[in-house]
Amino acid sequence: MAEEELNDHELRKAIDQLCRSKAEEFRLFGYEHVSGDDIWDCVSQKYKKEGVPPLHRLVNDILTLKATTFMNYLTMSAFRGSRFE
Repeated sequence: MAEEELNDHELRKAIDQLCRSKAEEFRLFGYEHVSGDDIWDCVSQKYKKEGVPPLHRLVNDILTLKATTFMNYLTMSAFRGSRFE
């Protein structure tokens, strides 16, 4: 069986869908104002130092993101002022 390769557009679309799905999960927990972009900002902030990881790690990082980790990210971003600029 041949492995399919995703082009950049398909990859971005798939990642966006994963982030939106995680945001919906957080909304079920009562975090009403979470968007897919917020999830991506949180997950991708550590890639600024390390570089973008392999796809399987990226997917894992999105799907295993905990609400406490996300809230810590928001708190630290607010302290730095970077989140609300």
